[in-house]
Amino acid sequence: MSQISATGSTASASTSANASESGLNDLNLDDFLTLLITEMQNQDPLNPMENADMLAQVGQIREIGATNELTETLGNLSVSQQLTTASNLIGREVSGLSDDAEEITGKIDRVSVETDSDGGDSRNVKVHIGEKTIQVGNIREIVEG
Repeated sequence: MSQISATGSTASASTSANASESGLNDLNLDDFLTLLITEMQNQDPLNPMENADMLAQVGQIREIGATNELTETLGNLSVSQQLTTASNLIGREVSGLSDDAEEITGKIDRVSVETDSDGGDSRNVKVHIGEKTIQVGNIREIVEG
């Protein structure tokens, strides 16, 4: 890998480290691959990257990809479990906090899955009591019939 010399004071270095930590959380696999390819294209030809270093980075890429897949799979599994739970509650009386922060009790007549309005992949499973909706996580009590 190419070396970048440090400049600036210790205070600015710690501020930069805090900023880069949040930036690393936003780095996706495509960005990481782009950075790696750019680094390899611009490396010093008299001091190229060692094979062991390149293999370590390829291993990191695979690990990141596997972690991303696992996170996505677990998210889908969680939504599926919530949907199964909510479906089993149809016709049962529950109490909970509705989406408009009102405590309601009644029989569930249907279930829906809504996606986030910001265009993300996040999905919310909701149960309906009349015109009111409750997220599955906001159900406080299931009343035995």
